[in-house]
Amino acid sequence: MRKPFLTLLLVCAAHWTMAQGTPPAQPSPSNPFTPSSWATTPGTTTQPSQPAAQAANQSNAGTTSLNGYVSDDTYKLRVGDTVSFQILEDKIWDPQDVPKNLIVEDSGELEVPYIGRVMAVGKTCKQLAAEIKTALEKDYYKKATVVLSLNAANRTIGQVYIWGQVHNQGAIPLQVNENLTAGDAILIAGGFDDFANKKKVKVVRGTPGPNGERQVIELDMTQILEQGKTDEDIVLQPNDLIIVPSRLVNF
Repeated sequence: MRKPFLTLLLVCAAHWTMAQGTPPAQPSPSNPFTPSSWATTPGTTTQPSQPAAQAANQSNAGTTSLNGYVSDDTYKLRVGDTVSFQILEDKIWDPQDVPKNLIVEDSGELEVPYIGRVMAVGKTCKQLAAEIKTALEKDYYKKATVVLSLNAANRTIGQVYIWGQVHNQGAIPLQVNENLTAGDAILIAGGFDDFANKKKVKVVRGTPGPNGERQVIELDMTQILEQGKTDEDIVLQPNDLIIVPSRLVNF
């Protein structure tokens, strides 16, 4: 007759031991690198890419170089950039369904599966993913999740042009994070011709001002290149034109 009572006593003791010995569950710290931490819009995902993350760290460290890389959420796509593109439906992910690499063409457009050409230049990956999502759900998908991220940024951000009394006239590529000066461009062009007016070199800015006027800067290259006064030189911008005039020759 005492066995049921003893069994009940042992069960109660076991429950009491588990209640005392089991620590309360601690909430796990959030992982800043989980997909939930990425900046997204409903139905779109922008994944951080390595080149963009490295450039953002440089920017945070105080680097203010010309047109440096920034994160996918703020970096505006340019011609020649490569992006990773994928559409995820409401289904189990197929390992064969790998992301596709798309290149921003000279027209500024991406050739997107199903919907064709989409203007990409000047837009962030997040903005472009939202536009593609809307187009896909209009005609092709009931619900589409678009994954778009920057794979590789085109390191050439434009060109500067040099004309006049130099050995090699023409275009010079302007690279990202390259502080190319007017003096550097003249040296790249092979230096001055014999009849160059080194004191009257002009730089015509490629970007017009608010009223449409173009800034013209006159430089004395004898001071900059021959006397080492490099602080008088200027950093070039895309589409700048360097004009090296001829000097008057008296016979």
